[in-house]
Amino acid sequence: MGKADKDMIPLRQYISLLGGLIVILLILSGCAGWGKQLDSPRITLANFNVQEIKIFESVFTIEMRVFNTNDTPLEIKGLNCDLELNGKRLATGVANVKVNIPSYETALIPMTLYSSVLDVVRVLRGLAETEKLGYKLTGRLRLGGGTMPSTIPFKSTGELPLQEFVVPDAS
Repeated sequence: MGKADKDMIPLRQYISLLGGLIVILLILSGCAGWGKQLDSPRITLANFNVQEIKIFESVFTIEMRVFNTNDTPLEIKGLNCDLELNGKRLATGVANVKVNIPSYETALIPMTLYSSVLDVVRVLRGLAETEKLGYKLTGRLRLGGGTMPSTIPFKSTGELPLQEFVVPDAS
């Protein structure tokens, strides 16, 4: 074996190593690109009910309208959220749900939220000073089906006039 042959062996190993690294990088970047970039769905508060008020805890049920604005279906397997009214934390909850929302469609997702009585009193005291009820829902949707990313954050805000919640005087 001549000197040139000895120099070629390390060069071949170098080329093999470089080729292997390029293949690994392509595979890794391909895996990241398999899932399409998902937009956060639009979410609105569709319904709100007081379910139970106990001495230390209050229980509420809500329905959220989830708008899938993506061109791929959303397979939701769970979610968590916090609800604020007029800037004050009211309640929080988690839900183990199985909902598939086709692309460019909507679904109602029910959820139970829990609150301390102190948080409820804090929110109610602030209602006397305002004419509108502002809400903010924040949380995360947990996605199934191997979707990347596996969680999507969401935030929804809105206002309701308090007159809609006042019962007219029957006299």
